[in-house]
Amino acid sequence: MADWLDVGLIAVLNGLAIGLLLFVVAVGLSLVFGMMDVLNLAHGALFLAGAYLAWYVAGERPTWTGWLGALAVAAVAGVLAGGGLSLLTEPLARRSHLDQALLLLGVALVVGELLSAAFGDDVRAVNPPPGLTGTVLVAGNAYPTYRLVLIGLGAALALALHVLIERTPLGALVRATVADREMVAAVGVDTRLVRAGVFVAGSVLATTAGVLGSPIYNARPGLDATILILALVVVVLGGLGSVRGALVAALLIGQIESTGRVLFSELASFLLFGALAVVLALRPRGLFAAPLGNRS
Repeated sequence: MADWLDVGLIAVLNGLAIGLLLFVVAVGLSLVFGMMDVLNLAHGALFLAGAYLAWYVAGERPTWTGWLGALAVAAVAGVLAGGGLSLLTEPLARRSHLDQALLLLGVALVVGELLSAAFGDDVRAVNPPPGLTGTVLVAGNAYPTYRLVLIGLGAALALALHVLIERTPLGALVRATVADREMVAAVGVDTRLVRAGVFVAGSVLATTAGVLGSPIYNARPGLDATILILALVVVVLGGLGSVRGALVAALLIGQIESTGRVLFSELASFLLFGALAVVLALRPRGLFAAPLGNRS
């Protein structure tokens, strides 16, 4: 019984770490889809780019200087990518989701191939920075220090985003644009700049999450598709444009991914989509969907 509890505790902690990392990735995707009505299928490729940047800039055994440098380079790459994707999708703003999806899927495939050509098809392992490579005791169990730090960083970012979106004038502007962009434009606000800003912020979150997640997932071909699928599930479960929904859904998916594989290893691949089906059957718009408003 004690061994089962120990395994369960480690699985729950792993679920928190994975869930909060998924939140960092998915919240930007959720806001972009909720505000701009653009399904950014290149989001997973941005995460993978961040993971490769961690290996390229910081190395397999990074110093703190290299690690912080990788985060800075990833943030700049996210700004450039977000600005470019915003400009690229602007002409398709009033066209169907299929047109946007095909464009961004093409971008994702091109980026994935370019990354494979640049870094090869081998797994590029990245260790945590110095001081975070060991383990600490949690209820008598050894647990990786880096994952605990990642849990803390994810929780702090979730709180900061909640305050920013729910308690500041900038957040009110973002929420108003999600709800009814034409009304916001009618009062003199350039909604294109707001939308571009959210696209850039979402891209920066994706690339920096790639750096933060590289010691867990390692940079490798195919990681972009894995992360994109998980992020899309988080967005659908949480509801478009909802920071709270993205957080709750990401934590739920993290626990399903971690504890589900420990307790029901043979059914692990079905648990994720089973949970998605149950939630959508009860709440078709997700757990905490933002108002649909006018997105035309």
